[in-house]
Amino acid sequence: MLEKTAFDSGSTLLSSQLPPIPAKRYFTIGEVADLCGVRSHVLRYWEQEFSQLSPQKRRGNRRYYQHHEVVLIRKIRSLLYEEGFTISGARNRLDEARGELRLRDELQAVLQILSK
Repeated sequence: MLEKTAFDSGSTLLSSQLPPIPAKRYFTIGEVADLCGVRSHVLRYWEQEFSQLSPQKRRGNRRYYQHHEVVLIRKIRSLLYEEGFTISGARNRLDEARGELRLRDELQAVLQILSK
C-alpha cells in the first residue's frame, strides 16, 4: 500500500520536500505520483499537454516512466506550482531549455573542432 504524503492532506509540497528518486529503471504511475507530489490523473493530463513526456505503455496500457521523465515531471510541477507558470508558459519554458541545450551541444562540438 502506498504511503500518504503531505500532498494527499491538501497541502502542496515544495520541490525541496519531495522524496529522493530511487535508482530504478522504471516507475509506475502511482510511484511517480508519490515521488512528485501530484495525483495520477494530473500525470495523465500532463502527458497530453507536454510532448516531452511520453512514458512507455505496456501490458494493458500501463504506464512506465523512466528516471529522466520523473525529473521532467518534477520540473513541470515546479514551473506550474511554485513559479506560477500556466501550462502554455511551462511548455514554452521547457522548449526554450531544450533549445538552449541543443545550442550548448553544438557550441561544444565547434569548440572541439577548433581545439584540434
